[in-house]
Amino acid sequence: MLQRRWNIGPIDADDRSAHFLANLSGFPSGSAGLRQVGYNPQRDHNEYGGRLHCVFQDKPSMTLLPIVDSSSDSQPAPQAPEPEGTVRGTYAFVSLGCPKNLVDSEKMLGALSQEGYALVSEASGADFVIVNTCGFIESSRDESRSVIQEMLDLKKAGGTRGVIVAGCLPERLEQDGGLLKEMPDIDHVVGVFGRDEIASVARNLTGGIAEQRELFRPAPIRSQNDQTRLRITPSHYAYLKISEGCDRTCTFCSIPSMRGRHVTKPIEMVIEEARELIDDGVRELILVAQDTTYYGMDLYGEVRLAALLKELQQLPGLDWIRLMYLYPINFSDELIDVIAQSPTIIPYLDMPLQHINSRVLKRMQRRVNGDQTRELVDKLRQRIPNVVLRTTFITGFPGETDAEFADLRNFVEETRFERMGVFPWSPEPGTPAMKLDGHLPEEVRNERRDELMELQQQIAFDHADSLIGYELDVLIDEIIEPGVAVGRTFADAPEIDSSVIVTGADVSPGDMVPVELMQRDDYDLVGVVSVQDDLDHQED
Repeated sequence: MLQRRWNIGPIDADDRSAHFLANLSGFPSGSAGLRQVGYNPQRDHNEYGGRLHCVFQDKPSMTLLPIVDSSSDSQPAPQAPEPEGTVRGTYAFVSLGCPKNLVDSEKMLGALSQEGYALVSEASGADFVIVNTCGFIESSRDESRSVIQEMLDLKKAGGTRGVIVAGCLPERLEQDGGLLKEMPDIDHVVGVFGRDEIASVARNLTGGIAEQRELFRPAPIRSQNDQTRLRITPSHYAYLKISEGCDRTCTFCSIPSMRGRHVTKPIEMVIEEARELIDDGVRELILVAQDTTYYGMDLYGEVRLAALLKELQQLPGLDWIRLMYLYPINFSDELIDVIAQSPTIIPYLDMPLQHINSRVLKRMQRRVNGDQTRELVDKLRQRIPNVVLRTTFITGFPGETDAEFADLRNFVEETRFERMGVFPWSPEPGTPAMKLDGHLPEEVRNERRDELMELQQQIAFDHADSLIGYELDVLIDEIIEPGVAVGRTFADAPEIDSSVIVTGADVSPGDMVPVELMQRDDYDLVGVVSVQDDLDHQED
């Protein structure tokens, strides 16, 4: 196993930069896998909802599976292999929204596979289509409705027998008359916590049972088991949900109304699931929850994220453990020490802060003020070597004054987050923020978002430029063409952050290789595999 490189060191300049550029010649701009990261509305909104272009795991190899992607120019992917035994029917699947929703999608895929339903790559011709939706903000709901309508049009044209809609959108609309009232041609709707019964819903559809078209279950008091899921991430990384729901009462957020109260997944259950994922080829484990730092409070009477991490890092076979959705409360000194001292927990912290002005934070009901936020950020910078911070902010929250926005802008300029997303406040029906005074025009909210992102763009470019001439381990995600691959450093979460274009060696997805970083291409970096280090590794 390659030695992890958190302490970045300089490399000697040599002629390999010319070797890299020669290998890169003829590599077309905009080829598959090259992604511009930063202020990209679809990309930055991935946390809050976006169409997922999936891959399907066919052990021991992988085949690309564009479940639904009418805009793609890529060649159609082969069908997924049929399950053993009698095939009950075929289905296509669309997963929208955040990584937490993706875990639910994978759990449904696993249940359907065990029941004998075969996943296919094209919606047209499938017996039915499932759309797992996002309902967090207006833009994500609009996208969900658009995809649902696309599938209903396909059904009307005879391309499929039925459409099942699952996830957050049905849950969000249940109290408003329901999604079936709005879109009556949908065959069945399944709420967030009905996911484990998706096979019975599929049987009703294929069996022609028109009754009981809605399936909603109350939020569980014990954590759901996420084992035996059919993963649609590449084989070398996976998301592991460590809790469900949220006990926070942020005035802008509708998550508790859709996902319920915070429910911790017991440590032994998390470890068991992690072992299953490692046995399945996972090298990077990405921990997700709605409030990761709150882990354990409801179950153990105290936060236990540090204890969980101590056990996870001992599991053999893992290279990286990545932490997402860290709320800036309950960030204990013990947790910081565990992260700082671990050879496996990477120094990448995704910590949505939302604002820095204390009055705005109070109106958001974040239960943390500006001084506490600055103190925490400073402590993380000082105590975790080479830490990379990712955060998100909301602009134009009701009542945000010009001076309060200036506070936020100055904080971004001073702190220089390596990774950052900004979202204009979205008026969400049913949230307490709707009742606050001082609603700002949409134009102002968007202008402030754009101003922050323009500032952040140069900060991101400067950070990328500072890495040129250094060597970092890169986890390979995909092969573009022989000799050219796309991967990520520890500072890059999949589908959210930047990428590294890699050449100079024959690599495969899932390989961890040392890469000399040669130049920047917008937000992405380009580099060449370190020949001497690679030879040393092979000799070992």
